[in-house]
Amino acid sequence: MNQLGREKSPYLLQHADNPVEWYPWGEEAFEKARNEDKPVFLSIGYATCHWCHVMAHESFEDDGVAELMNRTFVNIKVDREERPDIDNTYMTVCQMITGQGGWPLTIIMTPEKEPFYAATYLPRHSHPNRIGMYDLVPAINKAWKEDRDRILESVDRIKKGFSRSLELGRSGGSLTEKIEQEAFDSLKQRYDRVHGGFGGSPKFPSPHNLTFLIDYSRLTGNDEASEMAAHTLEQMRLGGIWDHVGGGFHRYSTDEEWLLPHFEKMLYDQALMLRSYAEAFKLTHKNLFQKTSEEIVQYLDECLTSPGGGFYSAEDADSEGEEGTFYVWRKGEIEDILDPKDAAIFCDLYGVQDDGNYYDEATRQKTGSNIPHLSGPIPRELEEQVSGMLRKLHEHRRNRERPLLDDKILTDWNGLMIGSMARAGILLENPSFIERAENACTFVIHQLTDENGSLLHRYRNGDAGITGMADDYAFFIHGLIELYQATFNPDYLERAVRLQKEFTRDFYDDKHGGFFFTHAGAEKLLGRQKEIYDGAIPSSNSMAVMNGYILSRLTGNMDFERQASATLNAFSEQMSDAPAGYAHAIHAHMLMGHDSREIVICTEERGEISDRLIQICREYSGPGSTILLKTKQTQNILNRVAPYTKPYPVKREIAVYVCSGFACKAPIHTPEQLIEILSG
Repeated sequence: MNQLGREKSPYLLQHADNPVEWYPWGEEAFEKARNEDKPVFLSIGYATCHWCHVMAHESFEDDGVAELMNRTFVNIKVDREERPDIDNTYMTVCQMITGQGGWPLTIIMTPEKEPFYAATYLPRHSHPNRIGMYDLVPAINKAWKEDRDRILESVDRIKKGFSRSLELGRSGGSLTEKIEQEAFDSLKQRYDRVHGGFGGSPKFPSPHNLTFLIDYSRLTGNDEASEMAAHTLEQMRLGGIWDHVGGGFHRYSTDEEWLLPHFEKMLYDQALMLRSYAEAFKLTHKNLFQKTSEEIVQYLDECLTSPGGGFYSAEDADSEGEEGTFYVWRKGEIEDILDPKDAAIFCDLYGVQDDGNYYDEATRQKTGSNIPHLSGPIPRELEEQVSGMLRKLHEHRRNRERPLLDDKILTDWNGLMIGSMARAGILLENPSFIERAENACTFVIHQLTDENGSLLHRYRNGDAGITGMADDYAFFIHGLIELYQATFNPDYLERAVRLQKEFTRDFYDDKHGGFFFTHAGAEKLLGRQKEIYDGAIPSSNSMAVMNGYILSRLTGNMDFERQASATLNAFSEQMSDAPAGYAHAIHAHMLMGHDSREIVICTEERGEISDRLIQICREYSGPGSTILLKTKQTQNILNRVAPYTKPYPVKREIAVYVCSGFACKAPIHTPEQLIEILSG
């Protein structure tokens, strides 16, 4: 056993029995490298990464490769989900050197953490256009011993190139009023009118693009935007990227039809998809969207919810040594499980074929296996019957070897899920969703904050650690804001404000604007980066802009909005060049540019009438609007955290104060009056 056996990360523990003498990231490994004058081999991946498993089996479990690595390097393993700061730094290097990135990420560097070689997957033996470990390691060893000066020249070039990446977020300009139109036009140009989504294969869900389109439609009246979002959501739900038997979305599709996915299931995808489907249901009233939201939550309950209420990170793609084995079906297997009539109906509806219904990604040959998927919604008269078939298949599938559960609990991804669960609870009028969000929030507060109330990043098996990063703060603050708007418990709002101030103190770039990814006191690598690109999930800065805007409206503290505007200005050059890559940031900018409503409801205690008024506010007030509920019980905290509400008295007669465009109307007292004002 190497040095990974005492680690908490499931990914590192997967490699604890490798013949490679792995070390976790830490000073012990780098001191050993300095003392022995060896380069460092850094391998970064995550527990549910298929190609990480392939490289592990092919290279790191090979005794010959391990002997070469142990003789030449000090070897370090990093879980990118535990240490996104390390991953972000060296992924930038890889993309800079090779023009591409991905996992597993391979970096070879000096004992001073300065990289000079980067790659992704490396096989045991060389292939055309891809060097193998048996050739690479001796070549690096020879260069390290005989041509060190050339290596150090490479180091200097890479460091200079990396320093240019640190200029991201220093634009100092401003976004035009047309930026959201430009983002829409860009998405429209790439939109697949047949299958939904954007671009060709591979296709990622990118749900924040869809929520942008939904609110763009609401605010501008552009029906095409909502149709693009709704069609994409429907096609994904019908496709193989959705697990029709057990619920939940796989990570992405390898083809343009949403048929053949990479099968890992990530918490962040479930969070963002849950919100998108709930928002789409509210807009379109399509039952399929409500049903999908509910089935995502059922999947979370079954597979990704810890006993304490926090959410686990992911489920692997692989089981029994192969990707997708748990999820695919042979036709004969279905015919053995279901009665003949049901089997015929199921195979016809879900595209099940004798020789399989998809081609292997590598060989382009049919496999004999099937991924259940639909060509259209299930006919209403068959819905109940098909649900019974799916339950039988689900029960049968429980007997299979289940993919690895990555049971670490991450603050950032839990923040996303808390926000989505709370918002979906409002949109679908399902209080149980909000309860789940509150349970997860309580878990983070009790288990993932230190003695000073600052956020930690990772929890597993009773151990919390790793200083919180920008994603942790931005996403958890987002969760707290959504929970306040779902429950009107002012403790959530007060904590959100406190954490936002802490986030600003420890992460904000006072000179140029925007938030650095790492804490001011964190380990220094090649430099502190700032992120704005919205990839698989929104960036920390995009989320921080949205949070700042909403907090300014909830609290009346315009410093939050000024900071949000400064953050947008800091990245204005990058965002203007390719608006569709920054959809969540532009979503926030769009809300900031439209009149919203800030509503304060004052009543001695919450009751039937106040709940009716809240419902009306949610129905009629539009995107970006906020609601505060001031009662005898909540007024002291609200007077502190939202001091502009102090003049609004709590009396026996309920009163609603509606403000818009920094002007407030006289208080109103009845649901009819409220509907009239909000409809105007």
